[in-house]
Amino acid sequence: MQRPLRFGVMGCAQIATGTMMPAIAESKLAVLEAVASRGMSKSSRIAQEFGIEKAYGSYEELLRDPEVDAVYIPLPNHLHREWVIRAAEAGKHVLCEKPIGLSAGEAAEMAAACRKAGVHLAEAFMYRHHPRYPLLKAILQSGEIGGLRAIRGSFTYNNASDSSNVRFKSKWGGGSLYDIGCYPLSAARLLFGTEPEAATVHALFSTEHDNVDMMASGLVEFPGGHSLIFECGMWAYERQLLEIIGTEGRIEIPMPFNARTDDAEFFIYAGGGVRRVDAPGANPFTCQVDNFASAVFGQAPPLFEPEDAVLNMKLLEACLASAAGRRRVTLLN
Repeated sequence: MQRPLRFGVMGCAQIATGTMMPAIAESKLAVLEAVASRGMSKSSRIAQEFGIEKAYGSYEELLRDPEVDAVYIPLPNHLHREWVIRAAEAGKHVLCEKPIGLSAGEAAEMAAACRKAGVHLAEAFMYRHHPRYPLLKAILQSGEIGGLRAIRGSFTYNNASDSSNVRFKSKWGGGSLYDIGCYPLSAARLLFGTEPEAATVHALFSTEHDNVDMMASGLVEFPGGHSLIFECGMWAYERQLLEIIGTEGRIEIPMPFNARTDDAEFFIYAGGGVRRVDAPGANPFTCQVDNFASAVFGQAPPLFEPEDAVLNMKLLEACLASAAGRRRVTLLN
């Protein structure tokens, strides 16, 4: 019987303690082996909370632990490149929070380092592991809504008053495009099954928030006249929706990026009526951990190779360049 994949968690951010650590604990293929912070007080408290035997006061100590097979990295965006590469050099498989870095160049460096070290690298876009996405793709391939034409995506929330939030630090990779715009962008690439050709984005850069983009709206052009129209924001009323538009119908997906068990349904409007589809429920964070472990053990191929993260960063870079320069930016794939 295969022993579980032993995870070390590098940092005690809310995404780690609130979602990913419970997901690893829930997985039948992985186990929480150790947790590290920049000081023992926090890591010891978190270790006790989750029943983890090992707590470290530095990330370096975690990487030196021979009983840690893989690390989960929830650190601020500007630290991803350094610690992914250092983890790879220490022989650890790496599950890194999205966005994987600050640029496509950084993402390519990380992918190369992990391939050289012979370790698996994955970007933590948990929503893509929810069982309703394979179901959505099957429905699109069936032709029920005709030929695919466009996708609309929205992901907004308002935490503008949280002045200490790392998302409001420009040099740390803050801003709404990096934080949540990456979701509709990656979803469009997934559902269209092609790479974009150009992007035009307009954004609100806030001087109150270190000049990060607090709201962005854009058009992403895909081959064949297909398009994504999206909006993302950290200073707007909370909203989350994905709409897929075809020649004969459309699919409306509430909570496309955070659905779990009781909110996994979506709706197909076609043929003059509406059909509710109750997709199988699941914790997408646990599904992500299971796929990661299966890939490490060679039991199943990864759903997404590291090169997918590089391509998503290319699109994010284009969107940021477009917003900063108030211009259309073309992508060469």
